[in-house]
Amino acid sequence: MRTGSLSMRLGLTVSLMGAGLVVLLATLAYLALTHELENLARKGLESKMEQIQHSLLQDLNPRDISARPHSLLDLVMGHDNFYLSIIGPAPADTVLLSVGAKPQEPLLLNFAAREQLSFLNWIDGHGNQILSASSRMRLSSGDNVRVLLSLNRSDDQALLSAYLRSTVIALPLLLILIGMGAWWLVQRGLAPLQQFSRVAGKVTTQDLTHRLTVENLPRELSELAQGINFMLDRLDAGVQQLSQFSDDLAHELRAPLTNLMGKAQVTLSRARAPEDYKSALESSTEELDRLARIVADMLFLAQVSHPAARASFEAVSLADEAHRVMELFALSAEDKQLTLSLSGDACVQGDRLMIQRAISNLLSNAIRHSPDGSCISLLIEPHAKGASLSVSNPGVGIEAQHLPHLFERFYRADNSRARTEGGTGLGLAIVRSIMTLHQGQADVSSVPDGITLFRLIFPHGLARE
Repeated sequence: MRTGSLSMRLGLTVSLMGAGLVVLLATLAYLALTHELENLARKGLESKMEQIQHSLLQDLNPRDISARPHSLLDLVMGHDNFYLSIIGPAPADTVLLSVGAKPQEPLLLNFAAREQLSFLNWIDGHGNQILSASSRMRLSSGDNVRVLLSLNRSDDQALLSAYLRSTVIALPLLLILIGMGAWWLVQRGLAPLQQFSRVAGKVTTQDLTHRLTVENLPRELSELAQGINFMLDRLDAGVQQLSQFSDDLAHELRAPLTNLMGKAQVTLSRARAPEDYKSALESSTEELDRLARIVADMLFLAQVSHPAARASFEAVSLADEAHRVMELFALSAEDKQLTLSLSGDACVQGDRLMIQRAISNLLSNAIRHSPDGSCISLLIEPHAKGASLSVSNPGVGIEAQHLPHLFERFYRADNSRARTEGGTGLGLAIVRSIMTLHQGQADVSSVPDGITLFRLIFPHGLARE
């Protein structure tokens, strides 16, 4: 089934709602008018019945009602829609007075008369709506008579019929106006969505610079536009990062591959002694080992970046994990006569092996860049916002312009030295990814020819003293 346009659907919905409201209001107005006319008719009859009661108490007896009805006639004469009947006392039930065109049919003589006024709606032989009031009234002579006063409500019916006719004539015009107004309002309200469509049509993986204008938009669409702009910012940053990473990865892989191909081509260019082949294979093995480390680090980064990695979080003692890492690097530190010191402790929620990997990367860098005979300090501090683990070492330090980029993939402050020492340029990027997975952060501070300090900060929700 083909879906109509949003503007058409909204326009039809608003039109139907408007039509329903108009019909409902017209119905309510008809019912209110009917009720009000009914009340007015009853009040008119009540007033007339009170006047008749007052006249009957003025020294009238049953004979006087027939002989001298002037006071009663004055109450209804001149009103073509009033009909009055007065019936004498039982058992004779003689009609003492009848004024009007005698719409009260014989059936109405049996209309029960009570002390209190009672009403009856009925239709006469001509189809006229009649409202009758009946009451038993006392004369000055002490006799009781039945008084029946009827009101022909044909004028009220004519008024209601005229209202219905005008409503039936006006209703289609109102519905047309409502439909046109709804369509115009919907078109005007959805006009900003055309901007969304234009921007969406321009966005590609090669061009993510287009943004939605949030000025003069309704609040709901403004929030949506801001959300889309924020999404595009993140996509743009991700695409740029992926592009940069692809370039860096190609550059990093090209060097060892070029070395491998060059050594193989040179070695195979002529016959050589077995020792030369062995030397070429040993050199190629070093390059292959470097390639393997890059691939392993990339796989680890992909694993850390997956949200499912949080499922293995458990309580981890930072001091215990730091101590295990220090034992692994004890021989490397001893070769350079370095002293490793650890102080403090805190417990966090996290992945034990990933935390070990982060500490290991920081400690290996500290050992690599510390002068012989110096001291490397590991400090664990619980605090109000969580816990932190710091690794500090003396050395030449890192220049300030390099500090914001140290945690980027394949970034090296000293390319020649890092390649010579076998680094892949992914160690600190792995540290940052591990801390991002733990909802924490990693930062660095360094003083030239002074102390360089790397710090892992775990948030309060993951840290426990």
